[in-house]
Amino acid sequence: MRVLVTGHHGYLGSVLTPLLTAAGHEVAGLDTDLYADRLLGPPPAEVPTTRMDVRDVGPEQCAGFDAVVHLAALCNDPLGNLDPDLTVEINHGATLRLARAARAAGVPRFVFASSCSLYGAGQQDTPLTDAGRFAPLTDAGRFAPLTDAGRFAPLTEDAGFAPLTVYGETKVAAERDLLALAGDDFSPVFARNATAYGFSPRLRTDLVVNDLVAHALLTGEVRLLSDGTAWRPLVHAEDIGQAMLALLEAPREVVHGRAYNVGTTGENHLIRDVATMVAEVVDGSRVTFAAGAGTDARDYRVDCGRIAAEVPAFRPRWTLRKGIEELVEAYRRHGLTLPDVRDRYQRLARIRELRAAGRLGPGLRWIG
Repeated sequence: MRVLVTGHHGYLGSVLTPLLTAAGHEVAGLDTDLYADRLLGPPPAEVPTTRMDVRDVGPEQCAGFDAVVHLAALCNDPLGNLDPDLTVEINHGATLRLARAARAAGVPRFVFASSCSLYGAGQQDTPLTDAGRFAPLTDAGRFAPLTDAGRFAPLTEDAGFAPLTVYGETKVAAERDLLALAGDDFSPVFARNATAYGFSPRLRTDLVVNDLVAHALLTGEVRLLSDGTAWRPLVHAEDIGQAMLALLEAPREVVHGRAYNVGTTGENHLIRDVATMVAEVVDGSRVTFAAGAGTDARDYRVDCGRIAAEVPAFRPRWTLRKGIEELVEAYRRHGLTLPDVRDRYQRLARIRELRAAGRLGPGLRWIG
């Protein structure tokens, strides 16, 4: 297939594009390049690129493609909260504009990078026992084990939505309106990605696992910004890429208009257990709490049984421990520094840097 990937110079795009190329697809990218130079290590092989804001895409940019994989977005809650109206404009409005352009150009498949964050507080399914949920740290600096399997049962794709942020709200709205565009000649499919982690040539250190590993390695502290009692589904960036590839190649009659939780049901983790695992992998590190660390309202587990059953070509390859080990090795090999963690690979910090330098306007458009 000829595949257009939006946001191909981002964290996930830099992992996905080589996977698509290796699978034999002819790939082109479209990116405004806010993060193109945020490289740690060698860049991935380049593909033909259109440097353009996704808000400006028309049918002419989509013509001749067999599929669009849409990654481009304001990608996390802090960045989304910087300007909620702008987040709606880009994550929802531009997504719909792109989809209409693709449909007008005759593109039959549209794979949308959605998010499990649209489940929000995760309280739609049957509550489980809460006993022992807030077990404290032991004297040895390890968390005492909980006595239950989690506060709520894992959420399937049929669960209701309860987004807690504008980022989550835009994913709900985009899925709804993309589905309204579906027809015989236009087939959207929704990849509800769990929280990503893992190495990418265009790293993000504002992702929880990536951040915890970096601080463990560089400061000796696995620094939790919350009390660690929230559940979060986690998935390696490469597994997200493999899921996108599988959804791209799956039969239309299987995936048309379908949403899929992307990850593995067994890879739902309490954040404090993630911290403990990081401390186990990074010798000499210990779990600590940032000042004012409180309970994270984003608390949910997801069931990934649908994608396993309906899209058998997707077989996740990563576990959390393996991913932590990969990050440690990559950070050491490429010489990651603490200023890198705090500034260079933080998406919100990058936007503020470009604005302060007069290179980016308030609407996140390049100046000059």
